[in-house]
This record gives sequence, structure tokens and C-alpha cells, in this order.
Amino acid sequence: MTEIGEPTPRPRQSWIARLGPRDEAGLDQAACPRAIIDDAVARLGPGPVRWAIELNSAVVRRIVAEVPVLGGSPAGVAMLRRGNEATTLRALFALVEGPGATAPADEATLEGIREFVHRAVPLGMVLRGVRIGHAATTEAFLRACAELVAPEAAVDEVTAVSRELFSYVDGLSEEMIRAYLAEHEVWSTSAAAARADIVRSLLNDDATTDVDEASRVLGYDLRRTHEAVVVWSDSPNTGSRLQAAAIEVLRARGATTTLVVPVASGRLWAWGTVPRDGTDRSASWASIAQTLSRQRMQAAFGTPGSGVAGFRRAHREAERAERVERLRRQAGRAPRPATAYADVAAVALLATDLDAAGDFVRRELGGLAARTAPMEALRTTLYHYLDAERSLLDVAQRLHVARGTVTYRVKRAQEVLGYDLDDRRFTLHSALILAEELGDAVLLPVPRDADR
Repeated sequence: MTEIGEPTPRPRQSWIARLGPRDEAGLDQAACPRAIIDDAVARLGPGPVRWAIELNSAVVRRIVAEVPVLGGSPAGVAMLRRGNEATTLRALFALVEGPGATAPADEATLEGIREFVHRAVPLGMVLRGVRIGHAATTEAFLRACAELVAPEAAVDEVTAVSRELFSYVDGLSEEMIRAYLAEHEVWSTSAAAARADIVRSLLNDDATTDVDEASRVLGYDLRRTHEAVVVWSDSPNTGSRLQAAAIEVLRARGATTTLVVPVASGRLWAWGTVPRDGTDRSASWASIAQTLSRQRMQAAFGTPGSGVAGFRRAHREAERAERVERLRRQAGRAPRPATAYADVAAVALLATDLDAAGDFVRRELGGLAARTAPMEALRTTLYHYLDAERSLLDVAQRLHVARGTVTYRVKRAQEVLGYDLDDRRFTLHSALILAEELGDAVLLPVPRDADR
């Protein structure tokens, strides 16, 4: 019953107030800051806000799947989630309170626009992401409206909501275009933009950049020997800390001058000029790992190379090493603070085509590629057995098990394989390496009735 003095709820307020997530999406899973979420709850109620949080996660996954460049890095995806979540809440405000409703977080959207400009993401790609997000969000709104509004009023309400959402997104697109162009004008005249453009040009195989002029603008001698590194963090807003960490780890590797280029939120490229004499710098890895672990960052290094060709090759190797580490993380492996391309080159090359790598592993390992604890124990033991040149003692020490256990597992693994270990030793070892590093991404799928 409505109290005297309270406004009578409008029909739209009524059905939107009944929105709720299909799963258990909680307010603590929001991408936006707590103050914004608290304000939204006060205006809409907890159910609609939780619905928006769940919807936003699904929409961002779709955007990144269709336009990967809009993600860029884990921190970049987190930034995209903040902006899109704020946009979804703004849409709810507009529907409930009218088109003049106050935006909950303009800064969240502008933050993403600045990020896209600095990463040289074309405006067309940004607008494509907006269209994909709009289509997915509108579909969810209209589906909810049809489910929650009485049948006699549903057609009119769906029509009205569709019209108002289109008007809202049309205005949002114009706002984003203006913000993009304004930021682009400022950024394109900055020294940072000039440096980033030169570096991207140098990384192009067809580059015709004047090396001496590029070295002068960058303040970095491109004719020397370079070590490249990619540094990243899952935490957003770590730009200055990432740059400091990149310089510190390159100094630890013997770099005398450094070049740092931020490329995404929570991710940057860097190079350092290092001695050409082949000095052994392996002792530096322990201190580098400590530095990165302390700051909750990760880094991937290429092998040193000379001149522009070496600058380019070292960077590509660092990116390949980064990809291997990201695949390992997806497989649930413990993160490695520092990854050297030289240590993962075989995996990086074998996993260039992940689908083909999976086919290879499943074909070579057969039943040994099953996603079960017993098969994992057999795979790991056999991998170390071949890696240790069949030394039972060495494998027992590595895995902290008895020699008899190693003997049993190797024998059992060979029975599952169905062929002698000497028959295809190289291909078997390669398949085991991929399974060990990439896990479920290359193993057999779980049977549908496994949980029944």
C-alpha cells in the first residue's frame, strides 16, 4: 500500500524493480567503484543492479570475442567492464527516471576512450564494440521486459523501451565520438604519441624508418644490442609502477639505457641496450622474479638481438613468451613472475596454432590425455622421466615420491599409450611438454556424463 505523500510507482519502475540475475551475481562482483554501486542500489534496488552486473560480464565477453583489440590485456578488459557497467546502469536510470537522469560514472567511459586512443585503436573499432554491446544489452532488456510486463501491456512497453534505448545509445555514441576525437587531437601532438608511432613503425617488417632520426627522437640507440620485455599486471592503474618495474628488471639484465612504451592499461613494452659480449647474466633472474612478485607483476623476455632487426625479433619473442604464460594461467598453472623466451621457445612454437596443438597432443597421448588425476600423475611422471634421460632417482627426487612409484607409473603410462617409448620419443616428449604446460586447452574433453 502506498503511503500518503509517496509517489505512485510507474509501471516501468515496477517491472525494472523485479529484475534480478539468473545466477548468483553479487554486488561484490561489480566492476564499478563501490560508491557508484551504492548510489545505483539506492536508486534502483539491489536486484536490478545485480542484473546489470551479470549482464555486463556477458556483454563484455561478447565484445572482446568479436573485437579482441578492445580488450588488450586483463587490466584493459577490467577497464572495459567498468565503462560498460556504468553505461548499463545509465540505461537503467534513463528508463526509470527519464532521459535527464544523472549519469553514474561518465569518467568510467572517458577512461576507456583515452585508453583506446593511446593504444591507437581506430574509432571504427570502438564504435563496432558499442554496436555489439548495444545489440546484446537491448536484447537482454527486451527479453526481461517481455517476461515481466503483463501480456496486455508488453507490446507497447517493449516498443517504448526499444525506442528509448536506441535514443540513449545514439546519444552515447555521439558523446564517445566527441571524446575520442578530442583526446586524439591532444594525444597526436604529444611526445608520447610520437614515440609510440615510431616504435610501431619499427616493429613492422616493411618499415623504412630513418634509424638515426628514430634513435634521436626516442633517445635510444637502435643500432646497439637490445633485450626486449613485456611487463603486465592484472591490476589497473599501475602505469607508473609498471614503467619503474620494467626499467628495474632491464637494469638487472645489464641494460645501460632503456625505452618504455605503454600499450594498454596494465601492459607495456620495453627495451634495454645490453652488452654484445655474451656476458652471463643468468644470476639476475632470481632478483628479477623477486622484484616482480613483490609488485604482483609478470614479465616475458626475448633473447637479445642487434640493430632494428634484433629490436623487432626480441620484442616478438617476448610477446610469444607472454602468450605462453597467459595460456599457462588459463590452464590453472602457478604464475611465473619472469618468463624467458629461450625457456619456452619449444612450447611457443608448438602452440602457435592451439587447435592443431590440441589435436597433436590428443592423437599422441590417447587415453593418457584424459582430464583425470590418475592420468595427470602418469603424464607428469613420464614427462620428467624422459626429460631426466630415464633416471628413476632424478624423477623421484623431482616429484618427491619413491623410486618404486616412478617405476610403476612409467610402466602404467606405457600400457595406456600402447607403444614403446622409443618408438616416437621426440613426438611423445613434445606432446607431454604441451600437456604439462597448457593443461585442459590441449587435453581430451570431459565426457558429458562425467558428473552424473
